[in-house]
Amino acid sequence: MQELYVDPGVPTASLAPLTTLRLGGPAERLVVATTDDEVIAAVREADDSGTPLLIIAGGSNLVIADEGFQGTVLRIATRGLSLSGSSLELAAGENWSDAVARTVEAGLAGVECLAGIPGSAGATPVQNVGAYGQEVSSTLTEVVAYDRRARQVVTLTNAECGFSYRHSRFKADPGRHVVLRVRFALEDAEGLSAPIRYPETARLLGVEAGDRVPAARAREAVLRLRAGKGMVLDPADHDTWSAGSFFTNPILDDEQFAAFVDRVRERLGPEVAPPAFPAGEGRTKTSAAWLIDKAGFTKGYGTGPARISTKHTLALTNRGSATTADLLALAREVRDGVRDAFGVTLTNEPVTVGCAL
Repeated sequence: MQELYVDPGVPTASLAPLTTLRLGGPAERLVVATTDDEVIAAVREADDSGTPLLIIAGGSNLVIADEGFQGTVLRIATRGLSLSGSSLELAAGENWSDAVARTVEAGLAGVECLAGIPGSAGATPVQNVGAYGQEVSSTLTEVVAYDRRARQVVTLTNAECGFSYRHSRFKADPGRHVVLRVRFALEDAEGLSAPIRYPETARLLGVEAGDRVPAARAREAVLRLRAGKGMVLDPADHDTWSAGSFFTNPILDDEQFAAFVDRVRERLGPEVAPPAFPAGEGRTKTSAAWLIDKAGFTKGYGTGPARISTKHTLALTNRGSATTADLLALAREVRDGVRDAFGVTLTNEPVTVGCAL
C-alpha cells in the first residue's frame, strides 16, 4: 500500500490527474491500494480514526471541489480478471473498457455495447452503468463489498443491489459499501452479440432492432458512436475531458410529462413532439441532451474554460484551464435554463465531492 504525503495536515497529493475531468484540489493524504486486503485495511484505519474518506478508482464520475479533500483519499488499483465459461469476475480496480474487450475476444455477449465507458469495474454497479441498450444490472450476478457499518465483507446478489435507472443501493446509501469485486453471467452466443436494442446502434450496423451481429462488430460500432460524441478518452481531445453524460435523462410521471409536452409546444410549436420512452407504469423518460439543445445550449456552448462539448450537448468539458467552480457555474446555467424553458429540473449524474449544484 503506497502513501503519498509529506506531513500530516499538509495537502500535497493532487486529485485532478486522477479524474477524467482533470479537476479537483489536493488531498491531505493519498493511499493507493493494490489488493483487497489493502483496501479493507485503509478503510478500517480511516473509520477507526474518524478520518473522512474518499474512494477513487477510475475517476470518471467525480467532480471534486477546487479546495480538494481534507482527509484520506483511497485510490483502488486492484487488478484481476477471471473468466470461467461464461462467468466473469473483475477486481474493482480493473479497467472496465479493457474488460469488455476481453469478453468479446472470448466470444461472450452481454456487455459489448458498454464498450468505451471510462472508469473501473467497481464503479459500474454504483451507477448501474448503461449505454446503447445495455445495463450492467442485466448481467451482473453478485457484488463483493466491504460493509463499513457491519465491518465485514459481504456478497450481495443482483436483487439485493436495488438496481434501477442509473441507481443502486450503493448510490442510495453512499459510503457504506466499498466494492471489491463484481461478478457477471454472460451469454455464450458463439461470438454473436446480445440482441441489438438501441436504434442508433442498429442503424449504424444496418440491422433491425432485436437482431444479433458478431459481438466484435457491435463493440466496434459502439466505440465509433462514442468517439463521435467525445465519449472515448483521448488526452489530446478536450471534448473527452469530461465526466461523460453530466445529467441523467429525466423520468416524469404522467402529470409531469403532460405539463412538459405543453411547455414544448408553447416554446417550439404545436407540431413538435419531445423524445419519449416508456419507463414503467405511469412514467416516461425523455432526453436530457434534447432538452439542453432545445433550451439553447448547443454543442460548444460557452466562452470560458468550461464549455459544452463540441460533439455532444450532454458532456460538460474542461478545455484545459478550467476550475471546478467554472464547471459548476456552467452546469447551473444549463440546469436553470432547461428548467426555465421546459419546467424540468435536470439532475447531475457525476458524484460531487466538497461541492454541489
